[in-house]
This record gives sequence, structure tokens and C-alpha cells, in this order.
Amino acid sequence: MNAPMTRRDAEFTRLFSADTTGALIDPHGRTRALVLDWPAPADWAAMGTLWRGVQDTLGWPAPAIAVSGDALQLWFSLAEPVDAATAQALLATLRERFLPAPQAARVGGWPRDGQAAPRPGAALPGEDRWSAFVAPDLAPLFAQTPWLDVPPGDDGQATLLAGLGSVAPDRLAPLQPVAQPAATAVTAVTAVTAATDPRAFLLQVMNDPAVPLALRIDAAKALLPR
Repeated sequence: MNAPMTRRDAEFTRLFSADTTGALIDPHGRTRALVLDWPAPADWAAMGTLWRGVQDTLGWPAPAIAVSGDALQLWFSLAEPVDAATAQALLATLRERFLPAPQAARVGGWPRDGQAAPRPGAALPGEDRWSAFVAPDLAPLFAQTPWLDVPPGDDGQATLLAGLGSVAPDRLAPLQPVAQPAATAVTAVTAVTAATDPRAFLLQVMNDPAVPLALRIDAAKALLPR
């Protein structure tokens, strides 16, 4: 007999589950959970700028903040699932829009390689360390040591998640570059790089904010493992 769903499980499922099984990636490779992570030592000033920026500039709900054991994370909940290539393109655009280049280069993202981010709330390797969601005002305390020394409480975790919402599909539109004439778009893509390495070319296309989002998504799809 399955254990009853806790409040924390219910809130996590509401925000991040891609299907009725509770998985973060559905059988079609789509997800509602986009995660950015700053490996320790994390720069909370930059992370906080992005956390506030998506709310003030894009009108998004606040993302959840988590500690994973080796990084501080922002968890974005989407109202509708997107495929892996779109998820990667959206995360790349968030990095470029809200972070200076040196910071953006350090920030990782999930999903990647077909895997979702590990769910916060688990015991971590080592002695007395746990991942968890944390309150925004406490996040700076974990920049150097991104873990809890005690197990996170179910009610506390549920309360943190209960006040969060999901990004509606129409709120993703501001991340798309202004439409360019066809000739200009082709020129932009061609000028991204003259490198002969196809992977390097695709990476530069995916990460170039001047390239239309549709082309960046195509580049991300080409980079996905077969």
C-alpha cells in the first residue's frame, strides 16, 4: 500500500510534476521544472538579481530557491510542459538576460542529458547534510555551504512552496527576440561563428541572444543525445 501524499509532496507535484505519475519529465521528454544552479561558492547578489528580475521584468511568479548539496538553485514552475530543447533555450535566455557573462558561464541548468534535477529534500552523501527548499531571506546564508545540517520539516517545506505559482505560456513570450527580416536572421546565424566544429557552432547558436528563439531551439534539439 502506498504511503499517503504529504503536504510537501502535494505542493511539489502541483508546481513541478510533468504528468500524473509525479515524474519531472514525462514519457515524451517534456518538463514543467526548469532549474538554474550556481555551484558553491555561489554569488547571491547575482542570483538575487535574476530572482527579482523575472518577477519585476517578466511578470513571473517567484521561483523556488533550493540548496542541492553543491549549489544554490532556482526552480521555475511552468504551467504547461515544454520539450527539453525549449527548456534549454529558455534557461540560456534567462542567463543572458539577467546575468553578466562571467556569472552566466558558471550557472548550470536542468533538465540536461535527459535527466531532471534531483528533488530537494533528500539526505546527501556525507554526514548530516540534506537538500531542501529555503526561504529567500535565508538564501545568502547558504552561498558557501549549500545544504542543511538537519532534515527539512515537511510542513516548513510545504509552506514555502504553497505561496508559489507557475509561469503561464503567454509569460514566456517576452523571452523571444524581436522578429527579424529573413535575410537579417540568416546573416545573424551565419555570423555567430566561423568554427568548423559543428558542436561549437550549435552551442553558439543556442546561446546567442541575437538569434531568433526558434532557431536556438532547433540548435538545442540538434545537441540532444540521440
